[in-house]
Amino acid sequence: MNFNNILFLDIETVSQEESYHQLDSEWKDLWNHKTRSLTKNPETDTPELLYPRAAIYAEFGKIICVSCGCIQGTGEEKKLVIKSYSGDDEKKLLKDFANMLQGWSGQADKFLCAHNGKEFDYPYLCRRMIVNGVEIPEALKISGRKPWEVRHLDTLELWKFGDFKSYTSLKLLAKVLGVPSPKDDIDGSMVNEVYYVQKDLERIVEYCQKDVITLAQILLRFHCETLVKPANIEIKNLRKADV
Repeated sequence: MNFNNILFLDIETVSQEESYHQLDSEWKDLWNHKTRSLTKNPETDTPELLYPRAAIYAEFGKIICVSCGCIQGTGEEKKLVIKSYSGDDEKKLLKDFANMLQGWSGQADKFLCAHNGKEFDYPYLCRRMIVNGVEIPEALKISGRKPWEVRHLDTLELWKFGDFKSYTSLKLLAKVLGVPSPKDDIDGSMVNEVYYVQKDLERIVEYCQKDVITLAQILLRFHCETLVKPANIEIKNLRKADV
């Protein structure tokens, strides 16, 4: 496998509004209907309390960060370069990411890689691009294509080896494989609060970038390749003023 031809990516998402009460009546009705399938205990699982989970559904959530990385070079001295597209303007960050992806994937044999990407990252990106009127890049399109024409790698799928009974998190997989996983003070369940309450987007971007680093190292580990040295990881932040 040519690891230089792989774009590793991860996205962070939040609910469309900070709270359920900020939704208009139509959106409340739609969310109420959605939560019927999510409710386990009607007394505690109210639409209001379940609303933070709206972030995982493209119809009710939005993307606030896309981090991606590319491996450059081979052997002991290979580098991993990380860039992020983030901001409050979802349409702008998606358009900038889509333009980059379209240019990057112009050559043959380019792959995308994400953890649980086939179930979450790839379709979520496509759905939110459609909502925002952003043309989907060729690298994300799957409609009408043969399986071998879709160049989407998924480390969760690779780890399952055909077994679909359980979900293995990126953090757990890194631990199992002995891949250094950055210790962070937040996890995916806290992103909504960090974004809306603490208003700390940069903290979320750093968290997203660390997942991309772990993702790349895991794929290298799958192929018995040496990991990228910490000194060879380069982060190029694309802040809102830069994109």
